[in-house]
Amino acid sequence: MNKTSRKMAAAPWCFLTPYIVLTSVFFIYPFLNAIWLAFHQTNGPRSAVFVGLSNFRFVLGDPDFYKAVKNTTIFAVVSVLIQLPLSLGLALLLNTGKSRVRNLFRLILFSPHLVGQIFVGILFSVIFTPRFGLFNRGLQSLVGWGLDERWLSSPGLVMPALIIVSLWMYVGFNMIYFLAALQNVDETLVEAARVDGANRFQVFWHITLPQIKPVAIFVVVMSTIGSYQLFELPYSLLGGFGPNNAGLTIVGYLYTNAFESGDLGTGAAIGWLLALIIFTVSSIQIKIVGTE
Repeated sequence: MNKTSRKMAAAPWCFLTPYIVLTSVFFIYPFLNAIWLAFHQTNGPRSAVFVGLSNFRFVLGDPDFYKAVKNTTIFAVVSVLIQLPLSLGLALLLNTGKSRVRNLFRLILFSPHLVGQIFVGILFSVIFTPRFGLFNRGLQSLVGWGLDERWLSSPGLVMPALIIVSLWMYVGFNMIYFLAALQNVDETLVEAARVDGANRFQVFWHITLPQIKPVAIFVVVMSTIGSYQLFELPYSLLGGFGPNNAGLTIVGYLYTNAFESGDLGTGAAIGWLLALIIFTVSSIQIKIVGTE
């Protein structure tokens, strides 16, 4: 093999090397290390003792884990059921508007997503302040209720507060996906359906919805995954996880065990259980929605 041939053979590896190095450092090594950690008990980064399945047995026997799963599942279900119809409704409204108005409202509705969850948590911790908070003031002005409600110190109101904040952040974000899908709907089919006498609902249900279905499945699955990974928002909004751990999520439970307690092995076990939950829920969603 001459010098030119060797250079040509080495060229692809030169382009692949950065990807291989980055993947090995930031994916393969953490992945393998997480498997190893899940079967060890640690006391800091340099102390590890093999304990087999004890970490998993501890987590599955801890009532706080099931509370975290319950809180996270409630948040995920309610957020998705409220958030996605709102996002789709806004996308339908903006899809029929004038271009300049549509772009302006798209920017306004999308902009909350550009703000980090920590900042949003701190902002809404002020908004939900009793008596003088903006949210309670608004409720008092509109319906005469809410002035003395302590949203963030009442266990029954912590989850509604989290859902309200998440709606503010993510409705506009998901709206962009739906709007992009709506703009790719075949208008000839829509016009043909209208000529045949179909009303708006029939056009949407039989023409528009089937064409945006792949995007809708993607949004549902990604929103669910994001909901199960919730951590920064409740931690910053509540200054922890709220009264009686009403805002404790699975990732929050992982953080408490792995970093506050210092046992990275238990944290790794929680992480793998979370991965299993997300994989199972996502697979069920794809199977159910994909067969309709």
